[in-house]
Amino acid sequence: MRGKFVTVEGCEGSGKSTQLKLLAEYLTSIGADFIMTREPGGSDISEDIRKIILNGKYREMCDECEALLYAAARVQHLKEVVEPALNCGKLVICDRFVDSSFAYQGYARGLGEEYIAAINNVALEKYSPDLTLFLDISPTEAFNRKHGADEGDRIESMGIEFHEKVYAGYRSLLTKYPRICAVQCDGSKFETAENIRRILKERNII
Repeated sequence: MRGKFVTVEGCEGSGKSTQLKLLAEYLTSIGADFIMTREPGGSDISEDIRKIILNGKYREMCDECEALLYAAARVQHLKEVVEPALNCGKLVICDRFVDSSFAYQGYARGLGEEYIAAINNVALEKYSPDLTLFLDISPTEAFNRKHGADEGDRIESMGIEFHEKVYAGYRSLLTKYPRICAVQCDGSKFETAENIRRILKERNII
């Protein structure tokens, strides 16, 4: 039986890393057969592409190059990591997926949804997630919580106006795709983790 594919999205500083760690601990405690992976990255080739994308010295990278690099890392990761795990019946939890490209490059960079869909056709046609969890917290609140952006990260250092556009992009995606579920993050990290577990159970993921 094919496994389930769950992706986790959110703006910079939304708490994804913390929530994924708590989720991994919970899934381990209940004996779930799962893997945790991330984008861009997850495999050797994709991790090397990630280093290029996020490197703060590449300020001159054009928007189309950025989008294509994400798409390239994604298809390698899908073929090498996600597809084999799903075929083995595992639950795959992925930190970011194609919705990040829609929000960051499609909306905030202004490349448009059609362009992003075209360069990610393999991901969209063969690997649509069973569920996408969107950690719903504004960039301003998120950066305040983490005490500012990481200036060495090319994406984080884009400025609050850019990240507000990213957030607006995610909010727009919520109205288009029923698979995307907003997770309220206004409580403690443990309350957010409980919200995530509740949604996973309601959607018959666990």
